[in-house]
Amino acid sequence: MAALPIQIDRASPVPLYHQLAEQLIAAISDGTLRPGDPFENEQAMSDRLSLSRPTVRRAISELVNKGLLVRRRGIGTTVANQMVHRKAELTSLYDDLEREGRTPHTDVLSLQCDAQDARAAEALGLPPSTPVVAIVRLRYAGDVPLAIMRNWLPPAMNDLTAEALQKEGLYALLRARGIRPSVARQRIGARNATAEERRTLHLTKAEPLVTMTRSAYDADGTPVEFGDHCYRADQYSVEVVVSDR
Repeated sequence: MAALPIQIDRASPVPLYHQLAEQLIAAISDGTLRPGDPFENEQAMSDRLSLSRPTVRRAISELVNKGLLVRRRGIGTTVANQMVHRKAELTSLYDDLEREGRTPHTDVLSLQCDAQDARAAEALGLPPSTPVVAIVRLRYAGDVPLAIMRNWLPPAMNDLTAEALQKEGLYALLRARGIRPSVARQRIGARNATAEERRTLHLTKAEPLVTMTRSAYDADGTPVEFGDHCYRADQYSVEVVVSDR
């Protein structure tokens, strides 16, 4: 592989390994390095950049831990299949895909403005028999079917159209109406796909799903959205930053 043009500022307070890792991540994000590309080995990069091997090793480990690089015995280090790395923060998948430089588009599988769903009504703070807006969408990243997204909204959103949902992310549509999700309770899990989900997401029986349920609230604590989503595990991961504070 061609050597990447890396610039290291030894006078900067930013640690050398972090400077290197950030530039390597940028090269993957902007397409300079493509999925499956071989990655410069640790010794060669150390010699070329006049960095210690532990510094280079730590930078490469950062990318491996993020799922951006894969180490294989007998093959070496290669760029991993492209994934969406979603931080545990209040964003929409549409926004995440755009930030990753991928092209999101959506098929609206169903849109029902008077759905009866006791679980969703409870999550939205409504009596169980209240009709809610129920949406099922298939979200693509480029040509890859990435996620089946099931969302429920309060009855006031009953004028939402499939055309609008195909053009923009749900949170963008909410913000355009002055509804601003500010905090959410999320649960991340995993499970096997149903037969229908396997057909929709082009999965084999052996491939699992990442799942997420989310209740989102505005700044006043009013529920604004309930979601139950499933994602292809080979294309999606969640990044969480933890602290001892």
